[in-house]
Formats: sequence, structure tokens, C-alpha cells
Amino acid sequence: MEKKRLLPPTYFLICILLAIVMHFTLPFFRLIHPPYNYVGALFIGVGIWFNFWPDRLFKRKNTTVNPFEKPTFFIQEGPFCFTRHPMYLGMVIVLIGEAVLLGSISPFICPLGFFIAMHLIFIPKEEEALEKAFGQHFISYKKRVRRWL
Repeated sequence: MEKKRLLPPTYFLICILLAIVMHFTLPFFRLIHPPYNYVGALFIGVGIWFNFWPDRLFKRKNTTVNPFEKPTFFIQEGPFCFTRHPMYLGMVIVLIGEAVLLGSISPFICPLGFFIAMHLIFIPKEEEALEKAFGQHFISYKKRVRRWL
């Protein structure tokens, strides 16, 4: 029986909910007041776009978006020209946007926690799989394009 693994979107959804819970339950300091906190909606929009754009590329190239499956195509276009992990970056941007929109200080823990989880848990495994699958081609790409920004 194959072990079930939590995928990045699950971590992301947990962080979204956790930020809301922390905002309403923890003693908090209001950091960003209306109308300035509405800038968070812009961050959320940009973050969502950073998820749909690469997802569309994965579907068009008929390769997996699942970090535990073997990639069949190496995408270097679109957002992959300036970040190796645009979907994770998009999720972090959404979480920052949520924290800004909520306006209190406690939700800002969530984007940081998500960033650390992706950086330590998923990205090393993904990059190892890409290096095995695409060899020197991926190594050259790693030298040209930064992991996050």
C-alpha cells in the first residue's frame, strides 16, 4: 500500500485557514489599517495568476505538476524564465496578500512557514528528480534561473 503524502496545495490551504484562525483568536496587533490593507487583494490576484500560468504550461506540455511523480517535459518558458518554482512563489504571494488583507501581525507567520516548508521539504526532492530526468540540461538551467526570484 502506497503511503499518502500531503501535497503543496494541502499545505497552502492549511496555511490559508491557519492565518484566518490566528487573526481572530490570537491577541493581535493591527499592523495595516483600511484602506491600505486592500492592497492584499492585488497580491492575491498576482499569486493566483502565478499558479494558473505555470499550471496551463504543465497541461499544454502534458507533464505532471505532482512533485512526487516523474516529470516528462522540462519547461523553461513563461514564468520559468525567472523562477524555478513559480507555483510555490504564487502560493507565498497569495499568503502574503491574505496577511496584508487581514491586517494583523499574526497571519504573517503563515507565508514564512509555507516558504520554509516548500524550501526544505518539496523543492530539494523536485530538483533532484529534475536533475535525474534532464541531467546537464537542468543543471545549466539551475545556474541561470534562481530558485525563488
